[in-house]
Formats: sequence, C-alpha cells, structure tokens
Amino acid sequence: MLQPKKTKFRRSQKGRMKGNAQRGNQLAFGSFGIKTLESKWITGRQIEAARVAVTRYMQRQGQIWIRIFPDKPITKKPAEVRMGKGKGSPEGFVAPVTPGRILIEVEGVSFEIAKEALRLAAQKLPVVTKFVVSRDYDASQNV
Repeated sequence: MLQPKKTKFRRSQKGRMKGNAQRGNQLAFGSFGIKTLESKWITGRQIEAARVAVTRYMQRQGQIWIRIFPDKPITKKPAEVRMGKGKGSPEGFVAPVTPGRILIEVEGVSFEIAKEALRLAAQKLPVVTKFVVSRDYDASQNV
C-alpha cells in the first residue's frame, strides 16, 4: 500500500478542497489518462486497487503512471470513545484530489485497451472521472 516513508508531522488538519486542480491537470507522460471531476480524498488502498485493475487488463504490456500519492495522514478515534481527550491516532494516508487532476496515465497500448483498462480503474475509485486523450495522439499509428 502507498504511504510515505516518513512525515514531518504525525497528524494533519483536515483542510479544505475548493477550486480546481492548479497542477497535475495535463497529461505529462502517456497518451491516455483519467481525470477527476470532483473533490475527494483517495486512500492508498483505492489507488492500489485501481493500479491492479489496469495492469491486469493490459496484461503487463504498455506503461502506466500513477500521478497521485497519499501523503496526508488521517486520524480516527476508537469506537465508543467520549468526546475530547485529544486527536485520534493515525489510521492511514489519503491523497486529496480536486477537479481536473490527472490520476492515472497509460502509454504503449491501443485506444480500445487503454479506454477499457482505465474504465475498470475508475470503478475502483470514489470519484467521477473522465477519460482523456493527449492532443498529439495519432490514431493511425494504432500501436
């Protein structure tokens, strides 16, 4: 599961996710990708499930890039604990995403394979996504 080796602080504040993604909103590595259309926290477990779905469908051909990393610690208090007595202990890590953020990129496979692989990945994620194709993609090459 994805998580940082070390963090500066054990716990972090929730924060707000307003507006659209200012960076990570263009395809940088592959010809195809999925872009999120809403704000949400995505856990390391969900990212891993999406990655496995893509690699299984592509049968280890082509290349994939995961463009998000869960580096925000999330805390949780145990069940049936009274209010107060401090913040809970860290439970896991999430990657906060805002609309427009590219989540996964794919290269080296045909349009049809990429579209289906990324559709399967999108089903594993808690956000509404959109399939995107790079401007310089040439369908006549058809890998």
